[in-house]
Amino acid sequence: MKTELSKEWFLKLASVDTPTVCNALELALGRRQASGFTYGTPIAAPKPLPAMVGYARTSRIRAAAPSPLGEAEGAALRLDYYRYVAPRGDEPVVVVQQDLDLTPGLGSFWGEVNSTVHKALGIQGVVTNGSVRDLDMLAPDFPIVAGSIGPSHAHVHVVDFGEPVQVLGLQVQPGDLVHADRHGAVVIPEQLAPEMPRCIDLVTAREAPILAAARKSGFSVEDIAAALRAAADIH
Repeated sequence: MKTELSKEWFLKLASVDTPTVCNALELALGRRQASGFTYGTPIAAPKPLPAMVGYARTSRIRAAAPSPLGEAEGAALRLDYYRYVAPRGDEPVVVVQQDLDLTPGLGSFWGEVNSTVHKALGIQGVVTNGSVRDLDMLAPDFPIVAGSIGPSHAHVHVVDFGEPVQVLGLQVQPGDLVHADRHGAVVIPEQLAPEMPRCIDLVTAREAPILAAARKSGFSVEDIAAALRAAADIH
């Protein structure tokens, strides 16, 4: 059964960046990890925006060749996709889309039209290994974290939706809890979600003495040693 998370939980998570969430997850796990997040250098479009957090609605696309479906079937699939990604009630949704082409990003699904449509549906944002275009005409406060920028939509079409995807090295299952911003994305395991606000506060508290020491005049190695001891004492 899905863990019920409050509106305040989502507001707290949306108030911090994705690196902070990654650090907080390490505290919740009790160890570092080398998976569960994207890697590489994503594109933040239309500009770096506040973090998005929500439940993943997954889809897969291709653009290098036309869809094998007829026009009517393709249009029906597209509408079924929109129905699938549209939020139910107040549940926040992040679209996570995998471009299956050998060269991801050859044709862009994300531009002026789809950013505007998805924003109007109430979706928090999108994470994709595909491309984004229409940079000056995108919905201005709809965050897109993409793999590249490109000029054309080529033969872009939805292949399917509601299946597991891999985007920028991150495996995502439909319904996974995703946090993303201009740095990339991370999946928050459901069992760790309730611990995240406390762990975020702990990350901030542990960093504070180190940052304060480094920002004062006359900083020395002795200062950083004392700050590290103070940070270790914060539980």
